[in-house]
Amino acid sequence: MTGRKFSGTVTLITGASSGIGAALAREIARQGGDLALAARRKERLAALAEEIRAMGRQALALRCDVTRDGDVEEAAAKLRQTYGRIDYVVANAGFGVLGKVEKLSLEDYRRQFETNVFGVLRTVKATQGDLVASSGCFAIIGSVNGYLAQPGLSAYAMSKFAVHGLADALRHELRPLGVGVVHVVPGFVDSEIRKVDNLGVYHPEARDRIPPKLCMPAQKAASQIADALLKRQDTRVITGLGKVAVFMQRHCPALISFFVPRIGLQTKKS
Repeated sequence: MTGRKFSGTVTLITGASSGIGAALAREIARQGGDLALAARRKERLAALAEEIRAMGRQALALRCDVTRDGDVEEAAAKLRQTYGRIDYVVANAGFGVLGKVEKLSLEDYRRQFETNVFGVLRTVKATQGDLVASSGCFAIIGSVNGYLAQPGLSAYAMSKFAVHGLADALRHELRPLGVGVVHVVPGFVDSEIRKVDNLGVYHPEARDRIPPKLCMPAQKAASQIADALLKRQDTRVITGLGKVAVFMQRHCPALISFFVPRIGLQTKKS
């Protein structure tokens, strides 16, 4: 039986309507925590909130677009009004812009950063005071592509390198205040992110370019992320393949430079 390690705590998760965000919400609820679920798709959030309430936990569904000034602040205010505290914040909202540099416009890069970088910053700024008050913990969802850039993934990799740097700097700033910062580094996880186009639109009929056998189930990834939150682990790399990739980039960069162009992923979304 899952322990109740999150009992008495409140967690805000952005991008909670699917994938890692939704799976993590279920995992924290299983471990006794209450949730505030933030995302653009209110219908999905409402369904997930009902599921969590059926597990005996509280859940607040908050429509929130992290690219819009004021949305995260409004969501955090409603959360405070409802629960009176915030113990964990998971900045998970994100998507991937794909394409070679020559094919992408500056607007494509801006759109990528608005969600994956400034969306994280908005979340941090809207909730930092709450976590200082509760001696809580941030989790910033990065990517293996925050260590290793691939052809056709320049925009996405740039955004994830940026939040990698943010997580490291923020950890040093907030540790003296009693706040933990966990940089979560997923490899291939079963989610909808690879079915979202460069405009952020989800296409359920799209084919996932990653073979299913290479993808970790979202619930397994969520269990590891929850553990990293509880332990306030500085960095947690998710999936075996992800761990190998990060290790090789750190210790054998020349080998990575040789192989990556030869095994680069198909970047055209179908």
